[in-house]
Amino acid sequence: MPATAFIQMMKNPLKFKLFLFSRLPSAFFSGLKVKEIDETRCIVSVPYKWFTKNPFRSTYFACLAMAAEMSTGVQVMMHVYKSIPPVSMLVVRMEANYFKKAVGVTNFVSEDGILIKKTIDNAIQTGEAQKIVARSIGTNETGELIAEFFITWSFKAKKMNNQ
Repeated sequence: MPATAFIQMMKNPLKFKLFLFSRLPSAFFSGLKVKEIDETRCIVSVPYKWFTKNPFRSTYFACLAMAAEMSTGVQVMMHVYKSIPPVSMLVVRMEANYFKKAVGVTNFVSEDGILIKKTIDNAIQTGEAQKIVARSIGTNETGELIAEFFITWSFKAKKMNNQ
């Protein structure tokens, strides 16, 4: 099952670090980590450190956005992994609300895996582009709300050469 294989790959620390270093170097250097992943939910953490800080002694908003996007994007990648036909994916919009300064580890949780899968399946079945707004909630180590992101993904099944 492709989703299970993808999850195992993401849970392998060496493979995950190589993936980040080769495909998302800014996430690698920022110290993003996938703390939890299954077919319905993903948690990504971003630390507060020299590479992620801003002049106001908190985590730079772009680093928070990167972790929020990754919490939805890992789910997207899991559900398009080895799909037939292949499916293109693209972020087409992002909205964010910030509630509190991030001064430690911030964990972003997305629980939209099932909705993402249904939207991708619909794109494959209809052959038409489909969009979904995935939500990611960022909290600090004590559970206080730091930020809320809404990432709009667009999916389109690619045409196979023999069709």
